[in-house]
Amino acid sequence: MAFEEKRAWVMIVVTLGAYTIYLAIVLGRAGDGPLADAAYAGTLLWTIGGAIVAAIVANIALAVAGGQGADRTDERDREINHISERIGQSIVVIGALAALIMAIAELRHFWIANAVYLAFVLSSVLSSFAKIMAYRKGGFQTW
Repeated sequence: MAFEEKRAWVMIVVTLGAYTIYLAIVLGRAGDGPLADAAYAGTLLWTIGGAIVAAIVANIALAVAGGQGADRTDERDREINHISERIGQSIVVIGALAALIMAIAELRHFWIANAVYLAFVLSSVLSSFAKIMAYRKGGFQTW
C-alpha cells in the first residue's frame, strides 16, 4: 500500500472519529431541550484541534514505521493528490454556500457552525476516499 493511501486511511479514521465524538457530546448535552441550545463551540474547537493533532501524530508514526524514504512521492502520487483534493474542495464550496444561505436566512449560529463543520468532514472523507479509489484502480481517468 502506498504511503499516501495509508495517509488517506488515517484521515478518514481521524475525521470520522472526531466528528462522532463531537456529535455524541453535543447530542448528549441537548438532552430533552432544543438541539440549538446545546453548548457546542468549545467541543467543536476541541474536536477539530484534536483531529489535527491526531492526524499529525499518526502521519509521523506512519513515516517512522515505513522507514527511510517511505514518504517519497512521485508524479502519480502528486496527480492523485491534486485531483482528490479538488474533489474534496467542491464539498467545502457547497458547505460555504449553505452557510451563506443560512446566514442570510438568519438561522442560529449553531446551525451555521455545524453546517460548516459537516462540510469540512465530508470534504475530508470524500477527498480521502477518492485518493484511496485512485490508488486501488490505478489512477484517475485522463481526458
